[in-house]
Amino acid sequence: MNTTTTVSGARPTVLRLAPVRLIALFVLLLAGDIGAQLARAWAFERVPLPDRDGVVLGVSLALSAVLLALYFALVWGFEGRKARELSPAVWQALAGVGVGFGLFATVFAILGAIGVARWSGVSAHFDVIPVLATSIVAAIGEELAFRGGVFRVLEDSLGTAWALLLSAAIFGLLHALNPGATVLSTLAIALEAGLLLGAAYAFTRNLWFAIGLHLGWNFTEGGVFGVSVSGFSAGKGAFAVALSGPTLLTGGKFGPEASIVAVAVCLAMALVLIALVVRRGLWRPVRARLILD
Repeated sequence: MNTTTTVSGARPTVLRLAPVRLIALFVLLLAGDIGAQLARAWAFERVPLPDRDGVVLGVSLALSAVLLALYFALVWGFEGRKARELSPAVWQALAGVGVGFGLFATVFAILGAIGVARWSGVSAHFDVIPVLATSIVAAIGEELAFRGGVFRVLEDSLGTAWALLLSAAIFGLLHALNPGATVLSTLAIALEAGLLLGAAYAFTRNLWFAIGLHLGWNFTEGGVFGVSVSGFSAGKGAFAVALSGPTLLTGGKFGPEASIVAVAVCLAMALVLIALVVRRGLWRPVRARLILD
């Protein structure tokens, strides 16, 4: 393995071999993501009900800060640079949340129009804070690991097309471990989320847009409509909604993310973003670089 060693106070030893950098970043960031999600779930189970929402949200924000610090440290340690892809971008993050909300609202509008989704009013009580806390940790942890740790390194070594395809496949395969997962849900996650979120990063070259989109999607799915998020029950949403019909349309136990409607809506958005990436000259051609800068 080629490395560069510098004197004290300069850049640290750098992992230049692409597969080594990819595996090291992904494994450590994924471990951080899993650990943070388990810690959030532990806090949710242990904190008494009257204080639960505030404590769990605070714990989730603290865990998110730890994940961000881990990413900064790993990029500096393995690549010898500052993580410019995490430069503050409030408007991009907010835009991502809006896009995520709009996408899932569109999915439910279509499901409602074809009679698959049925509204029965507004919930008297809904689990907004627990769902928000879960969405924050999941969005930050997964985007750091998959778009920051996988897509970015693959793009540097193989180009944008292969980075999109391979990172999407890995994202889908890991969601095959979720409750209620099927071959269809695995393929759906790869196509609708893996490609979309990879394209979101390629379009902005900043992780905050993808983080916001991921957060907005998950929160709207669980916090607004109260349906399962990637196989996990979200509790009560702002709207009382029931889904009935073939699994191909409802997504079954995995949730509407496994619906062909969600796949179609998100693929359409992904294609728009990819077209914008190409138009802005940000698409990186296919290549084979084993040694990275």
